[in-house]
Amino acid sequence: MVVGEIANFAAYAFAPAILVTPLGALSIIISAVLARIILREKLHIFGVLGCVLCVVGSTTIVLHAPAEREIESVAEVWDLATEPGFLLYAAIVLTAAFVLIFHFVPQYGQTHIMVYIGICSLFGSLSVMSVKALGIALKLTFSGMNQLVYPQTWFFTLVVVACIVTQMNYLNKV
Repeated sequence: MVVGEIANFAAYAFAPAILVTPLGALSIIISAVLARIILREKLHIFGVLGCVLCVVGSTTIVLHAPAEREIESVAEVWDLATEPGFLLYAAIVLTAAFVLIFHFVPQYGQTHIMVYIGICSLFGSLSVMSVKALGIALKLTFSGMNQLVYPQTWFFTLVVVACIVTQMNYLNKV
């Protein structure tokens, strides 16, 4: 599992996030097939339908993904992350996550699994941007252009760590 996550992290540095994320959903299919083969679990019609929809959706996204421009520094990613559209998106996501955490978890957390899944998904959507930025920073640093001198690199690192810790916390509660 650790090797898979490291490979997934590396993929964000070398490929567009719009390609990496849906292909990561294919791990659901692999898990379902392996559970059927190794653990002899039954895969009902809705499980098969879900796997088919994952394949169709991933294929559609990959085939119609726009070309990604080459990013030369973490400062460029920072410029994109501080555009009004993304800041509005991040504010909406964080507001929704905090509403779930402080309002819905105390009331419904123990009985409704979707509350925890919603929190994990919301933080996961923010972590993709930061993982992409961190992957680019490491790729450029290893190629000779040190990106560790930029405070933005460390900010993205903190966001990745905060998102991972939050996701792990709420995934364990599921």
